[in-house]
Amino acid sequence: MKSTAIRSLATLTLGFLATTGTALACSRFTYEGAAGAFYVGRSMDWMEDIGTNLWSFPRGMDRDGGVGPRSIKWTSRYGSVVATAYDIGTADGLNEAGLVANLLYLAESDYGDPGTSGKPLISLGAWAQYALDNFGTVGEAVAALRQEPFTIAAAAAPNGKAGTVHLALTDATGDNAIFEYVAGKLVIHHDRDYRVMTNSPLYDQQLAINEYWKEVNGLAALPGTHRASDRFARLSWNLNAAPRQDDPRLATATAFSLIRTVSVPLGLKDPEKPNISATIWRTVTDISQRRYYYDSSYSPNVFWVDLNRLKLAPGSKPMKLDLSTRPVIAGEASTLFKPAAPFKFISP
Repeated sequence: MKSTAIRSLATLTLGFLATTGTALACSRFTYEGAAGAFYVGRSMDWMEDIGTNLWSFPRGMDRDGGVGPRSIKWTSRYGSVVATAYDIGTADGLNEAGLVANLLYLAESDYGDPGTSGKPLISLGAWAQYALDNFGTVGEAVAALRQEPFTIAAAAAPNGKAGTVHLALTDATGDNAIFEYVAGKLVIHHDRDYRVMTNSPLYDQQLAINEYWKEVNGLAALPGTHRASDRFARLSWNLNAAPRQDDPRLATATAFSLIRTVSVPLGLKDPEKPNISATIWRTVTDISQRRYYYDSSYSPNVFWVDLNRLKLAPGSKPMKLDLSTRPVIAGEASTLFKPAAPFKFISP
């Protein structure tokens, strides 16, 4: 009975995705190496270059939500290194405590009406940064954000696409949580086993679809398109099949090999499926060593940033690694960051 219900839901949801084409593509996962080391991999898929730069932000920064007088205010408890989208929002990053944040596109997101909520406001571009600045563990974040201390003020991206995303957090213990806004209310999926996230449909439906594919031998057949539900199933199976490496370098390489299985070739476009976009960059975070690896599709090299080498003490200046010229960078890159005024979060 349960198997039949899962198949029915999977069939309906897959049919829905095949006809709507609403979700742009991104994927993320948490991989466990040996001896309790965790790695987070993600891809950023978009129809154009989003002008990503890397930034380092110190502890003790006074922050606000970026949307005027009603903005929520805070002082950062943790320093972080982040990757931006259009330099108007934090899309991805790692903080000193080992918390990783990933924003992925979700067409079904509905943050409610900021004009009538009566709560402090926060820019959609500041949501991930708020988590990195304030929380050291997923448990802390879940407890605090469950109270819905703010309303998200969404705005369209510079290319006019709707600003609709969901947030995934992973900490140094391998705990995971996914945060989605549905009909104006926050829905939290909190479980260390929630290790994979892509895009549409909503996360509970993604889990149901994946239950169907668990019954299929992945060595014989796995869904192979670039749709979000197919990437979810394919990444879940590969993640469970991948051996746990005890060498951090091999574990990092394994994480990159996993995220590449769900990457979309650069330049690929399907006029009949506008939801499919090329992978423009990938990141892998080695939480134990506080290393943040960055892999641009526009460059032949992977480089990384050692968080321990950045200047993150209170009073330090925000710093930027400018990637606008698509430089070829290899190895550890913390010395390439230069002082810069912080970017401003997108405002409606």
